[in-house]
Amino acid sequence: MSEKKMSSSRKHHLKSLMLSIAKGLLEQEETDRDVARKRYMAETCPALSLPGSMQALQDLCRELHHKTEAVDEERYDLEIKVNKCAKEIEDMNIKVIDLKGKFKKPVLRKVRMSADAMLQALLGSKHKVSLDLRANLKQVKKEVKEEDKELRDVGDWRKNIEDKSGMDGRKKMFESEA
Repeated sequence: MSEKKMSSSRKHHLKSLMLSIAKGLLEQEETDRDVARKRYMAETCPALSLPGSMQALQDLCRELHHKTEAVDEERYDLEIKVNKCAKEIEDMNIKVIDLKGKFKKPVLRKVRMSADAMLQALLGSKHKVSLDLRANLKQVKKEVKEEDKELRDVGDWRKNIEDKSGMDGRKKMFESEA
């Protein structure tokens, strides 16, 4: 459960060993590459022997010209293949990014639209939809009862205060009780 920590000197020693091994491997790879390059050049490019006659030199030039044309065609074909593969890789990377959904979402602005305009935008101009919410409501007539009127009149505190203010109001109050 509890792991022992390595001392810094031990870590430094292991790191230096790993670096020295990696350095040796890199040097070995480099020498192998040089040997392979020299062997390939010896196989494909034999030593040039220049003939003495003019006709032989012209034939040699034609032969070298044909070889360079073949190499250029091969290089062109490989370049096209590499470009095509690079384009496919780029397209696949774009698809992967789209599938992951790790792109910045644009900030949405508030747009004032009526409900009719939203429905028209969603459904298209073919469907004429009006969203008048009041049109579908029932019409109800309000009946006012006399009792409610009386309660409303009595409940109006401003009238009572105006009526009862001053001596006239007190006189009216006493007269109405008698």
